[in-house]
Amino acid sequence: MDAAASDEESGPERTCAVTREKAPPEAMLRFVLGPEQQVVPDIKRRLPGRGVWIGLSRERVAQAVKKQVFARGLKDKVLASPDLPELVETLLRRDALQALSLANKAGLVTTGFVKVEKAIEAGDVGALLHAGDGAADGKRKLGQALRRRHGDEGRPEIGLFSTQEIDAALGRGHVVHAALGNGAATKVLLATCRRLAVYRGDHEAEGPASGETVAAIESGRSRRPDEDAEGMSLGAHERLDAQERLGTHERYE
Repeated sequence: MDAAASDEESGPERTCAVTREKAPPEAMLRFVLGPEQQVVPDIKRRLPGRGVWIGLSRERVAQAVKKQVFARGLKDKVLASPDLPELVETLLRRDALQALSLANKAGLVTTGFVKVEKAIEAGDVGALLHAGDGAADGKRKLGQALRRRHGDEGRPEIGLFSTQEIDAALGRGHVVHAALGNGAATKVLLATCRRLAVYRGDHEAEGPASGETVAAIESGRSRRPDEDAEGMSLGAHERLDAQERLGTHERYE
């Protein structure tokens, strides 16, 4: 371990640099110093060097930028851009979609309304995935079928992504509904989706280490004029490239 990271917190909890509240690492975000003194989100919590921990909240990241807590925590002159909260959301979203892709490669994804309905009847469904821009009627019918099959305990329903995002992750065309089988890759997907939902402040989402519920959230966040077609602020692309050079987006082992 290098000297810059030697005094970083260890143990089961970390302290938010904004609120001073303690929480497990899974419920926090870690930031490190990247190229050209840029503050870089360490989504996988694996990058070397001193880290600054912020609660899993878009609002807290914005406060950290405004209050310049990164400079104090990293003990260096740093550049924390105002669009850092948007960059974090983009990276969490990408992480969840990568997990969806890996679940598909593991053979745990069934698509198409009729096939999903049959999977629910067979009882081999760990979660349902709905495109946020899909028809509400189909979501309602499949949700009802899921509750009839599993009762009050239910199964998670994920609605964080658009049809276009799901199609790209799965390599298939126009996927509106998908059933996710029980398996390790599905658990990873649910964990990444919880982190994204909690960060966004989706009010029905539970914390990343709590229960087995992920809210069915409509995607479609209003895009600001300075954002491109993927909803990423234009200024975030340069830092995203820098982060990829640092190797933040490792594939799940």
